[in-house]
Amino acid sequence: MKRNIKYSLILLAVLAQVSCNNWLELEPPSGLTREEFWQTKEDVEAMLSGAYSIMAKMDNLFFLYGEIRADMVIGDINQGDDQKKMAQNNIYPDNGLANWNRFYQVINYCNEIIKNAPLVQERDNTFTDYQLKGWMAEAYYLRSLTYFYLVRIFKDVPLILEPSETDDTDFYIPKSEEAVVLAQITRDLEENRNFAIADGYSTLAENKGRASKAAFDALLADIALWNFDYNKVLEHVSRIEANEDIVLMPSGKWFELYYPGNALESIFEFQFDMGKNQSNQLYGLTNRNSYNYDPSQTALEMFARLYAKELVRGEDASIKRYGDDDYIIWKYVGSAPDGNTIRTGTLQNSANWIVYRLADVLLMKAEALSQLNRYGEALDIINLIRDRANVGSIGLPNSATAYEDAILEERALELAFEGKRWFDLLRMGRRNNYARKETLIEVIVRNVPSTQKRIQAVKLTNPLGWYMPVHEDELERNKNLVQNPYYIN
Repeated sequence: MKRNIKYSLILLAVLAQVSCNNWLELEPPSGLTREEFWQTKEDVEAMLSGAYSIMAKMDNLFFLYGEIRADMVIGDINQGDDQKKMAQNNIYPDNGLANWNRFYQVINYCNEIIKNAPLVQERDNTFTDYQLKGWMAEAYYLRSLTYFYLVRIFKDVPLILEPSETDDTDFYIPKSEEAVVLAQITRDLEENRNFAIADGYSTLAENKGRASKAAFDALLADIALWNFDYNKVLEHVSRIEANEDIVLMPSGKWFELYYPGNALESIFEFQFDMGKNQSNQLYGLTNRNSYNYDPSQTALEMFARLYAKELVRGEDASIKRYGDDDYIIWKYVGSAPDGNTIRTGTLQNSANWIVYRLADVLLMKAEALSQLNRYGEALDIINLIRDRANVGSIGLPNSATAYEDAILEERALELAFEGKRWFDLLRMGRRNNYARKETLIEVIVRNVPSTQKRIQAVKLTNPLGWYMPVHEDELERNKNLVQNPYYIN
C-alpha cells in the first residue's frame, strides 16, 4: 500500500455493492464486469484495502466472540438478545451471532485477489513482482486469520479457496474438518511469510495496519499453540523476539498501546481514526453511557489484588471506577498516553483493535515452555510481563497445572477485554484430551447468576457445545451443510 490502511477507502464503491445478506455478491464499481475491473495494480490495491476494511469493521464481533462466553465481561441493560443468549450458552441456530456471513466476505475478497492479481500483472507493466507477491501475501494472511477465527468459533467450516463469483451450485460445498482448515492456513502462511513487509509499526508510517512478517509469525504461533505443537510455537516466537523493532512498552507508556496505538509493542492491529470518519465500535460497546458490557465481578476480583494508582493494567487502566460500585471497561474509552487525561470527542472512537502484540506472543511462548517442562524459562517470561506491570515477581511449583493456571491468569490481566479470554479457556479445556474440562466449567459458571450455574455447567459438560451452531439461513441456502452435532435435535 502506498499509505496507511485507514479505511476511507479506495474501494468504497465496491463496498457499497456488498450485501449484508449475500456475501457471494461482489460487484465491481460503476457496473464494470470482473474482466473490465481487474486491469491495473490499483485495482488489486483497492480490493486488498476492501478486505482490510471489512475485517476492521468486525471489531465488535472479535470482542463478543472472545469475551462474552467467558468470565471477564458481563452484559448490562442494553445488551442485545442474541448476545445475552450467547453469554448464557442458550444458543440456537437462529442466533444472529451464529451467522458467519462477514467472515466469508473477507475470505471472498482475499480469494478474488489471489486469483486475479497475477492476471493483472500481465496487463499492467508497472505492477512489480515485489508488489504482487507482497499484496498476495497480505491476502493470504487475512484469509488465514479469518479461517482461524472461524474454526475456533464453529470448529468445522467450509474451506473455500476460490472466489465465489456467481451464486451457483458450485459454491455449495460441505464443511471441512478443523484439522484440514488449520493445515491449509498454516501452509499458506509458511509459503507466503517471506513476501510480507519486514518493518515493524514503529518505523515506517506507511506500514501501519499492514500484515508484516511478525504478524505472520504471531498467527503461526497462535495456530501452533491451538494445535498443541509447542516446539513450533517456540520457533515462530523466536523470529519475533529477534525483530529489534518490536519491544515491550515501558510501564509508564503502557497506555500508548491503546491510544494513539501502533506502539513499539504492536505486531498487528486494525486502524481507526474518528477524525477521518473511520470509527471503531469499541467505545459504543464499553463506554459508561451505553450500558452494553462491563467488567464482571470475576474481573474486578482479579484486578483487586493489584489495585494501586501506579500500577499498569488495573484500575484507571483496563477498568475504571465510577462512584462506589460502578465500573466500566476503560482500555478503549479512556486514558490518553499520560495515563491521566481522559480522551474526549473524536479520540474515543479512534482506539485501534489490537490483534497481536508482543506481551501476547511472549505469554504464548511461556505456555509452550511450561508444557515442555521448561519451567524456569517459562517463569522468566511470566515475571518479565509482571515486572512491566509493576506487580512484582512470583515463584511457582514445577507443575504443568500450576503454570497453566498462572499463565491463564496473567493473560487474563494483561490482555483483558482484547478478545482473547474465551479462546484461552477453550485451549486449556481441550488440552490433553479434555483433562481440565471441569476447570473450564468452574471458571465460566462463577461469572453467572446463581440461578443459572447448574444449567450452565450441564451445557458446558459436552465440549461440542463450546462451539457455535451453523446459522439456519446457511443450512437453508446450502443443502450440503450439516448442523454442528451439539445442536441437532
